[in-house]
Amino acid sequence: MTTAGLLLAAGEGRRLGGPKALIELGGRTLVERGVQLLQDGGCDPVLVVLGAQTDVVRPLVPARVVVAQDWAEGLGASLRAGLTALTGTAASACVVALVDQPQVGVDAVRRLVAHAGGREAAVATYGGEPRNPVLLPRAIWSDVAALAAGDVGARAWLRAHPDRVVAVPCDDTGSAADVDTRDDLARLGA
Repeated sequence: MTTAGLLLAAGEGRRLGGPKALIELGGRTLVERGVQLLQDGGCDPVLVVLGAQTDVVRPLVPARVVVAQDWAEGLGASLRAGLTALTGTAASACVVALVDQPQVGVDAVRRLVAHAGGREAAVATYGGEPRNPVLLPRAIWSDVAALAAGDVGARAWLRAHPDRVVAVPCDDTGSAADVDTRDDLARLGA
């Protein structure tokens, strides 16, 4: 059984002035960091969903690229494109991560991967609150995709099926803080 990694990196980053995937932190772009996170966490293959400025971002992606043609719709479109592409792989589950969360630690991904193989989804929690990344078993991909719309990804399915979701505490592994603005980057020392 294999667990794929799915990095959502399609947004245009309006508040940052360009795609978050291109932002550099510690000498690497956020898309490079996200791919490495998923690989080091035990995900194979890793797919990256692009949208805004695909031609500029694609050369920097050290993984297979999937283009969400309707990326401007929001996160839901990216998740649908990624899950659809994953159906052509042998993966039994996938860990979904967001490119704008560079402080998520590799141990968070490893903890989620350890839950692969069951019918339950697994969600990283920080301070008891569900955040990203999330692990989605193959059996629910089509149901998750059907509910993903606008800026809502897997959240709609996860909230509708709390009995099929395992909370995985990840407070000691890093942070799920988003990078949305230049102030956010400054706080990270970028």
